[in-house]
Amino acid sequence: MVEEHSATSSPKDSLRRKIAWGLLFLLILLGLLIVFFRNGAAGGPETILAGQNEQSEDKGAPAEPKKAPGRDRSDPNDPNDERLLRPLHEHPAFAERIAERVTMVSRQIESRAVEDPNVLKAMRVVPRHAFIRPAEQRYAYVDSPLPIGLDQTISQPYIVAFMTEALKLNHNSKVLEIGTGSGYQAAVCAEIAQKVYSIEIVEELAKSAKKLLKELGYPNVFVKAGDGYFGWPEHGPFDAIIGTAAAGRIPQPLVDQLKSGGRMILPHGSPRGFQHLVLITKDKDGKLHRKNVMPVRFVPMTGEVQQSKE
Repeated sequence: MVEEHSATSSPKDSLRRKIAWGLLFLLILLGLLIVFFRNGAAGGPETILAGQNEQSEDKGAPAEPKKAPGRDRSDPNDPNDERLLRPLHEHPAFAERIAERVTMVSRQIESRAVEDPNVLKAMRVVPRHAFIRPAEQRYAYVDSPLPIGLDQTISQPYIVAFMTEALKLNHNSKVLEIGTGSGYQAAVCAEIAQKVYSIEIVEELAKSAKKLLKELGYPNVFVKAGDGYFGWPEHGPFDAIIGTAAAGRIPQPLVDQLKSGGRMILPHGSPRGFQHLVLITKDKDGKLHRKNVMPVRFVPMTGEVQQSKE
Protein backbone atom coordinates (compact mmCIF):
# COMPACT_ATOMS: atom_id res chain seq x y z
CA MET A 1 0.00 0.00 0.00
CA VAL A 2 1.32 3.35 -0.98
CA GLU A 3 1.26 5.81 1.90
CA GLU A 4 -0.68 9.01 1.08
CA HIS A 5 0.70 12.32 2.53
CA SER A 6 -1.92 14.45 4.23
CA ALA A 7 -2.60 17.98 2.77
CA THR A 8 -3.35 19.34 6.18
CA SER A 9 -0.70 21.04 8.31
CA SER A 10 -0.07 20.95 11.94
CA PRO A 11 -1.63 23.64 14.15
CA LYS A 12 1.82 25.22 14.68
CA ASP A 13 2.38 25.64 10.92
CA SER A 14 -1.04 27.24 10.51
CA LEU A 15 -0.33 29.71 13.31
CA ARG A 16 3.02 30.68 11.78
CA ARG A 17 1.37 31.39 8.43
CA LYS A 18 -1.30 33.55 10.06
CA ILE A 19 1.32 35.56 11.92
CA ALA A 20 3.38 35.99 8.72
CA TRP A 21 0.35 37.19 6.75
CA GLY A 22 -0.62 39.52 9.58
CA LEU A 23 2.83 41.09 9.67
CA LEU A 24 2.83 41.48 5.88
CA PHE A 25 -0.55 43.20 6.02
CA LEU A 26 0.67 45.60 8.71
CA LEU A 27 3.79 46.45 6.68
CA ILE A 28 1.72 47.16 3.59
CA LEU A 29 -0.69 49.32 5.60
CA LEU A 30 2.20 51.24 7.15
CA GLY A 31 3.74 51.86 3.71
CA LEU A 32 0.43 53.17 2.34
CA LEU A 33 0.05 55.52 5.30
CA ILE A 34 3.57 56.90 4.78
CA VAL A 35 2.90 57.55 1.07
CA PHE A 36 -0.44 59.17 1.87
CA PHE A 37 0.95 61.62 4.41
CA ARG A 38 3.92 62.55 2.24
CA ASN A 39 1.70 63.36 -0.71
CA GLY A 40 -0.66 65.30 1.52
CA ALA A 41 2.16 67.51 2.82
CA ALA A 42 3.56 68.14 -0.66
CA GLY A 43 0.23 68.82 -2.32
CA GLY A 44 -1.39 71.03 0.29
CA PRO A 45 -2.88 74.41 -0.57
CA GLU A 46 -0.41 77.18 -1.36
CA THR A 47 -0.42 80.20 0.95
CA ILE A 48 -1.45 83.39 -0.85
CA LEU A 49 -0.52 86.78 0.59
CA ALA A 50 -3.19 89.40 0.96
CA GLY A 51 -3.57 91.23 -2.34
CA GLN A 52 -1.43 88.71 -4.25
CA ASN A 53 -4.30 86.83 -5.83
CA GLU A 54 -5.97 89.96 -7.13
CA GLN A 55 -2.74 91.19 -8.67
CA SER A 56 -2.01 87.92 -10.42
CA GLU A 57 -5.36 88.07 -12.18
CA ASP A 58 -4.54 91.43 -13.76
CA LYS A 59 -2.80 90.28 -16.92
CA GLY A 60 -2.45 93.77 -18.33
CA ALA A 61 0.33 94.81 -15.95
CA PRO A 62 3.98 93.88 -16.44
CA ALA A 63 5.55 91.26 -14.21
CA GLU A 64 7.32 92.32 -11.05
CA PRO A 65 11.10 92.63 -11.39
CA LYS A 66 13.10 89.73 -9.99
CA LYS A 67 14.87 90.17 -6.68
CA ALA A 68 18.56 89.48 -6.40
CA PRO A 69 19.23 86.28 -4.39
CA GLY A 70 19.48 86.97 -0.69
CA ARG A 71 18.49 90.62 -1.12
CA ASP A 72 14.75 90.53 -0.55
CA ARG A 73 14.69 92.65 2.58
CA SER A 74 16.08 96.05 3.44
CA ASP A 75 16.28 98.66 6.14
CA PRO A 76 13.24 100.87 5.40
CA ASN A 77 14.92 103.73 7.24
CA ASP A 78 17.95 103.81 4.92
CA PRO A 79 17.31 105.77 1.69
CA ASN A 80 20.77 104.78 0.43
CA ASP A 81 19.95 101.07 0.36
CA GLU A 82 20.38 100.00 -3.25
CA ARG A 83 18.58 96.67 -2.94
CA LEU A 84 15.49 96.00 -4.98
CA LEU A 85 12.54 96.59 -2.67
CA ARG A 86 8.88 95.77 -3.19
CA PRO A 87 5.73 96.14 -1.05
CA LEU A 88 5.14 93.10 1.14
CA HIS A 89 1.30 92.97 1.31
CA GLU A 90 1.41 90.93 4.52
CA HIS A 91 -0.51 93.36 6.74
CA PRO A 92 -4.14 92.34 7.49
CA ALA A 93 -5.45 95.62 6.02
CA PHE A 94 -4.72 94.37 2.49
CA ALA A 95 -7.26 91.57 2.97
CA GLU A 96 -9.95 93.93 4.28
CA ARG A 97 -12.62 95.81 2.29
CA ILE A 98 -11.39 94.45 -1.04
CA ALA A 99 -14.83 94.63 -2.67
CA GLU A 100 -15.06 98.32 -1.81
CA ARG A 101 -11.76 99.01 -3.53
CA VAL A 102 -12.83 97.09 -6.62
CA THR A 103 -16.05 99.10 -6.77
CA MET A 104 -14.16 102.35 -6.16
CA VAL A 105 -11.86 101.69 -9.11
CA SER A 106 -14.69 100.62 -11.40
CA ARG A 107 -17.10 103.46 -10.65
CA GLN A 108 -14.84 106.37 -9.75
CA ILE A 109 -11.63 105.84 -11.70
CA GLU A 110 -11.99 103.57 -14.75
CA SER A 111 -15.26 105.25 -15.67
CA ARG A 112 -13.40 108.60 -15.82
CA ALA A 113 -10.79 107.47 -18.34
CA VAL A 114 -7.89 106.40 -16.12
CA GLU A 115 -6.54 103.45 -18.08
CA ASP A 116 -3.00 102.61 -16.91
CA PRO A 117 -3.24 98.98 -15.68
CA ASN A 118 -0.47 99.56 -13.12
CA VAL A 119 -2.40 102.48 -11.61
CA LEU A 120 -5.70 100.58 -11.56
CA LYS A 121 -4.03 97.63 -9.86
CA ALA A 122 -2.35 99.88 -7.27
CA MET A 123 -5.67 101.55 -6.43
CA ARG A 124 -7.29 98.13 -5.93
CA VAL A 125 -4.48 96.90 -3.71
CA VAL A 126 -3.65 99.83 -1.38
CA PRO A 127 -6.03 99.81 1.62
CA ARG A 128 -7.12 103.46 1.73
CA HIS A 129 -9.03 102.83 4.95
CA ALA A 130 -5.71 102.20 6.72
CA PHE A 131 -4.82 105.86 6.10
CA ILE A 132 -8.17 107.21 7.38
CA ARG A 133 -9.03 108.25 10.93
CA PRO A 134 -11.65 106.14 12.76
CA ALA A 135 -14.26 108.90 12.59
CA GLU A 136 -14.15 108.89 8.76
CA GLN A 137 -13.84 105.13 8.18
CA ARG A 138 -17.27 104.84 6.59
CA TYR A 139 -16.16 107.29 3.88
CA ALA A 140 -12.81 105.63 3.14
CA TYR A 141 -13.81 104.59 -0.39
CA VAL A 142 -16.03 107.54 -1.25
CA ASP A 143 -14.60 109.77 -4.00
CA SER A 144 -13.90 112.68 -1.72
CA PRO A 145 -10.97 114.24 0.14
CA LEU A 146 -11.04 113.59 3.89
CA PRO A 147 -9.42 115.35 6.86
CA ILE A 148 -6.39 113.68 8.44
CA GLY A 149 -5.81 116.28 11.15
CA LEU A 150 -3.50 119.29 11.48
CA ASP A 151 -5.46 121.11 8.73
CA GLN A 152 -4.40 118.55 6.13
CA THR A 153 -6.39 116.17 3.94
CA ILE A 154 -6.08 112.92 2.02
CA SER A 155 -6.90 113.49 -1.65
CA GLN A 156 -9.93 111.92 -3.30
CA PRO A 157 -9.17 108.57 -4.99
CA TYR A 158 -9.76 109.83 -8.51
CA ILE A 159 -7.22 112.65 -8.12
CA VAL A 160 -4.66 110.23 -6.69
CA ALA A 161 -5.15 107.90 -9.66
CA PHE A 162 -5.14 110.73 -12.21
CA MET A 163 -1.92 112.26 -10.90
CA THR A 164 -0.21 108.87 -10.67
CA GLU A 165 -1.14 108.01 -14.24
CA ALA A 166 0.18 111.37 -15.46
CA LEU A 167 3.66 110.44 -14.16
CA LYS A 168 3.82 107.32 -16.40
CA LEU A 169 5.64 105.28 -13.77
CA ASN A 170 7.26 101.90 -14.26
CA HIS A 171 9.16 99.47 -12.02
CA ASN A 172 12.40 101.39 -12.54
CA SER A 173 11.02 104.83 -11.63
CA LYS A 174 12.42 106.91 -8.79
CA VAL A 175 9.78 109.29 -7.45
CA LEU A 176 9.93 112.40 -5.30
CA GLU A 177 6.74 113.35 -3.45
CA ILE A 178 6.24 116.77 -1.91
CA GLY A 179 3.72 116.55 0.92
CA THR A 180 3.50 113.05 2.42
CA GLY A 181 0.31 113.77 4.36
CA SER A 182 -1.23 110.43 5.38
CA GLY A 183 1.14 108.47 3.14
CA TYR A 184 -1.59 107.16 0.81
CA GLN A 185 -0.28 108.74 -2.39
CA ALA A 186 3.24 107.49 -1.60
CA ALA A 187 1.90 103.95 -1.14
CA VAL A 188 0.08 104.04 -4.48
CA CYS A 189 3.24 105.20 -6.26
CA ALA A 190 5.30 102.59 -4.41
CA GLU A 191 3.13 99.80 -5.82
CA ILE A 192 4.49 100.72 -9.25
CA ALA A 193 7.79 102.57 -8.84
CA GLN A 194 11.09 101.23 -7.58
CA LYS A 195 11.51 103.87 -4.84
CA VAL A 196 9.53 106.81 -3.48
CA TYR A 197 11.16 109.63 -1.52
CA SER A 198 8.56 111.69 0.33
CA ILE A 199 8.96 114.95 2.25
CA GLU A 200 6.46 116.34 4.76
CA ILE A 201 6.88 119.76 6.35
CA VAL A 202 4.56 118.96 9.29
CA GLU A 203 6.84 116.89 11.50
CA GLU A 204 4.01 115.11 13.31
CA LEU A 205 2.52 113.96 10.01
CA ALA A 206 5.94 112.87 8.74
CA LYS A 207 6.45 110.69 11.80
CA SER A 208 2.98 109.11 11.68
CA ALA A 209 3.14 108.45 7.91
CA LYS A 210 6.60 106.92 8.19
CA LYS A 211 5.43 104.63 10.99
CA LEU A 212 2.27 103.59 9.14
CA LEU A 213 4.04 102.89 5.85
CA LYS A 214 6.57 100.74 7.67
CA GLU A 215 3.79 98.80 9.44
CA LEU A 216 1.97 98.24 6.15
CA GLY A 217 5.13 96.86 4.56
CA TYR A 218 6.43 99.53 2.18
CA PRO A 219 10.24 99.23 2.37
CA ASN A 220 10.59 101.22 -0.86
CA VAL A 221 9.11 104.43 0.62
CA PHE A 222 11.43 106.82 2.47
CA VAL A 223 9.91 109.67 4.46
CA LYS A 224 11.59 112.63 6.07
CA ALA A 225 10.39 115.79 7.78
CA GLY A 226 11.47 118.90 5.93
CA ASP A 227 10.57 121.66 3.49
CA GLY A 228 9.64 120.13 0.16
CA TYR A 229 10.57 123.35 -1.64
CA PHE A 230 14.20 122.19 -1.62
CA GLY A 231 13.46 118.63 -2.73
CA TRP A 232 15.81 115.82 -1.82
CA PRO A 233 18.89 116.58 -3.99
CA GLU A 234 21.14 113.82 -2.67
CA HIS A 235 18.76 111.25 -4.22
CA GLY A 236 18.04 113.11 -7.45
CA PRO A 237 17.57 113.42 -10.27
CA PHE A 238 14.09 111.91 -10.21
CA ASP A 239 12.11 110.29 -12.99
CA ALA A 240 8.92 111.75 -11.55
CA ILE A 241 7.96 114.45 -9.04
CA ILE A 242 4.49 114.79 -7.54
CA GLY A 243 3.29 117.65 -5.37
CA THR A 244 0.23 117.41 -3.14
CA ALA A 245 0.07 121.01 -1.89
CA ALA A 246 -0.58 124.16 -3.91
CA ALA A 247 1.84 127.04 -4.34
CA GLY A 248 1.85 130.27 -6.30
CA ARG A 249 5.09 129.28 -8.02
CA ILE A 250 6.90 126.13 -9.00
CA PRO A 251 10.03 125.70 -6.86
CA GLN A 252 13.19 125.90 -8.96
CA PRO A 253 14.96 123.18 -6.92
CA LEU A 254 12.28 120.73 -8.01
CA VAL A 255 12.75 121.67 -11.64
CA ASP A 256 16.50 121.15 -11.23
CA GLN A 257 16.00 117.72 -9.67
CA LEU A 258 13.73 116.49 -12.47
CA LYS A 259 15.58 114.12 -14.79
CA SER A 260 15.69 114.76 -18.54
CA GLY A 261 12.69 112.93 -19.90
CA GLY A 262 11.04 113.19 -16.49
CA ARG A 263 7.53 114.30 -15.58
CA MET A 264 6.27 116.47 -12.72
CA ILE A 265 2.68 117.13 -11.69
CA LEU A 266 1.57 119.48 -8.93
CA PRO A 267 -1.17 122.00 -8.11
CA HIS A 268 -0.27 125.56 -9.07
CA GLY A 269 -2.11 128.76 -8.29
CA SER A 270 -3.40 130.75 -5.36
CA PRO A 271 -3.16 128.65 -2.18
CA ARG A 272 -6.58 129.92 -1.14
CA GLY A 273 -8.14 130.42 -4.57
CA PHE A 274 -8.08 129.14 -8.17
CA GLN A 275 -5.63 126.32 -8.90
CA HIS A 276 -4.73 123.99 -11.75
CA LEU A 277 -2.91 120.71 -11.83
CA VAL A 278 0.14 121.47 -13.95
CA LEU A 279 2.02 118.77 -15.86
CA ILE A 280 5.65 119.66 -16.56
CA THR A 281 7.90 117.57 -18.76
CA LYS A 282 11.62 118.05 -19.34
CA ASP A 283 13.02 117.03 -22.72
CA LYS A 284 16.50 115.64 -23.38
CA ASP A 285 17.85 119.15 -23.85
CA GLY A 286 16.52 120.27 -20.48
CA LYS A 287 13.73 122.37 -21.96
CA LEU A 288 10.49 122.47 -19.97
CA HIS A 289 7.03 121.94 -21.40
CA ARG A 290 4.05 122.91 -19.28
CA LYS A 291 0.37 122.08 -19.53
CA ASN A 292 -2.62 122.84 -17.31
CA VAL A 293 -4.57 119.60 -17.09
CA MET A 294 -7.30 120.04 -14.48
CA PRO A 295 -8.80 122.64 -12.12
CA VAL A 296 -8.33 121.53 -8.50
CA ARG A 297 -8.35 122.68 -4.90
CA PHE A 298 -5.46 121.58 -2.65
CA VAL A 299 -4.22 122.67 0.75
CA PRO A 300 -1.48 125.33 0.52
CA MET A 301 2.21 124.53 0.42
CA THR A 302 4.03 126.17 3.32
CA GLY A 303 7.62 127.00 4.12
CA GLU A 304 10.16 128.62 1.82
CA VAL A 305 7.76 128.85 -1.10
CA GLN A 306 5.75 131.43 0.85
CA GLN A 307 8.82 133.64 1.19
CA SER A 308 10.03 133.34 -2.37
CA LYS A 309 9.25 135.97 -4.94
CA GLU A 310 8.65 135.56 -8.63
